[in-house]
Parts: sequence; C-alpha cells; structure tokens
Amino acid sequence: MTTHMARLLGRSTLRLVLLLIAVSIVSFILLAHSPIDPIDAYFANKTASAEQHALVAAYWGFDRPPLDRFLLWGGHILHGDFGMSFIYRAPVLEVIGEKFRLTLLLMMTAWALSGIIGFVLGVLAGMYRDSVLDKAIQGFSLLCVSVPIFWLGLLFLMIFSVQLQWFPLALAAPIGKLHEEVTMADQIRHLILPALTLSVTGISSITLQTREKLLEVMSTNYMLFAEARGESLWQRVRRHGLRNIALPAITLQFASFNELFGGAILAETVFSYPGLGGTVTLAGLRGDLSLLLGIAIFSAIFVFAGNLIANILYGIADPRLREGRGAS
Repeated sequence: MTTHMARLLGRSTLRLVLLLIAVSIVSFILLAHSPIDPIDAYFANKTASAEQHALVAAYWGFDRPPLDRFLLWGGHILHGDFGMSFIYRAPVLEVIGEKFRLTLLLMMTAWALSGIIGFVLGVLAGMYRDSVLDKAIQGFSLLCVSVPIFWLGLLFLMIFSVQLQWFPLALAAPIGKLHEEVTMADQIRHLILPALTLSVTGISSITLQTREKLLEVMSTNYMLFAEARGESLWQRVRRHGLRNIALPAITLQFASFNELFGGAILAETVFSYPGLGGTVTLAGLRGDLSLLLGIAIFSAIFVFAGNLIANILYGIADPRLREGRGAS
C-alpha cells in the first residue's frame, strides 16, 4: 500500500507539473490574442493621452513581446508571485483567496446537497426497482442532467425570490448592512438558492450510479441468504447494502469537482454572488490578464486535487485497480 501510494503521488506530481505548464501556455496564448485591449479596458471611458497609454503599458509590461512577457510572468510564478490585479489594485493571490472563500462555501454546500439527495434517491430507486418510484427518480435524474444551470437559476429567482419572496434576489449579504452586522442567518438565506441550483448538476450521476451499485449488491449471494433468513428489505439494505455503495458514491463526488467548479461560476453570475464567478467575468471584460491567468492555474490545481482524491478512493474501493496500477 505504501509503495502504491508513493508511486501514485509521484505520478500525480509529474502530471500536475505538466498540466500547469500546459494550462499556463494555452491560457497565455488565448489571452494574448483576446480582442480586448487591456490598456483601453484599464482606462475604461476615461480620456487618456498617448503618453499615459505608454506609461501604463510599460508599468504592466504590455510594451514587451508576448514571449518575453510569458517568460517574465512564468519566472515570477516560480517564486510565488502571481502579479498584481489592476482591477482590484491588490496581489492576485490575495484577490483569489478572498473571493474563493465564498465560492468554496457555495461549492461545498452544493456538493453536500447533491451527494445526500443523489444518494438517498439512488438507494430508493435501487430498493424499489422497476416501480413507479424508480421510474420517477430515473426521469428526474435525466431531467437534472439536461437542464442548463443558468436557466434553472433564473427560474428559481423568478419563483422563489420574485413571486414568493422567500429568498433574496442576489449577493451574499443584505444590501446596506456592514460586514460586522451580517448574521449567519443572513448568509444562509443568500446561500440557499445558489447552492440548490448548483447541486442539481451532481444529483443525476450520484443517483444513477448508486442505483446500479445497489442492484449489484442486491443480487449477491449473501443478500439472497439474508432474505432467506427473513430479513426485511430495509434491514438487508441497511446492514449489507449501504456500506458497499457509500464509498463509490463519495468517490464519484470527488471526481465531479470540475463540473462543480464550472457550474459555480455560472451560478454566481446568475445570482450576483461575490465569488470567483463574478471575478472571472469582470477580469475578462476588463482584460486583467494577471488575474485571469492566476484563476486559470488555481482552477487547474483545485480540479486536479479532486481527481487525485477520487483516484485514491477508487484504489481503496476496488483493490483490483490498485493491483493493476502497481503491476503496470
């Protein structure tokens, strides 16, 4: 196990380095060819002379050739310096850390909701196979995976915020309240709709996989023997089924970090939630290259970490995978 873990971590470290190099190069090339001029975006609607344009370009390094800018930026990255955001007038890492706090809260809430709801629905569908409940749950799962998250967010806003007025329209706290005056209840009320919207993206996969895993377990000899002993359906599932299907469901949850991260950006944009989603949009419109590149690298690391955890859990859940990797 120790040797396998050492090999896995070694391969994962090498893959992470190659991934970050590829993400850095591709992101820089795409942003360098963006139709948005960062200097014009910096001045926005303000009138500026040619000298001012030249001074700002020299200050932010935009007067250099793209290759020189990339090498200079890459050298700073190796020393932990991601540059300054000219929108926020603050270091990129500081901006990402501040904005990601709210994004992480949103993602973890949606992650937990999708896992719990999907697991419960999958268990019910597997217990009552081919019943009306099973078909309804499968239909609901297919509906969840086909509904665009931004459309669902707008629908939730119209129903629960505009018509019923159960939840606030946007933001992460009430307008006009100081940070010290915002209560936990305020934060939860502003979090519920974005989290529910984002959780829908992960419910389908968890539900369908849990159903299939439970059906596999239900057909095993020891489950048939438990039925012959007179155990009820719920007793068989509780004693023998749940422990065999829980780890695969958790593993799949960690593997869905990439979908969760991408969905969070859309959900934050719809609900004006002040996390990384709005920051990415603003940085793209204003041409804040340092901030966009920093977010791209940070996103790659975050998604890679989720996939790494999923791979480790896969090895724990199925020793055959671990033995196969070790042999290779």
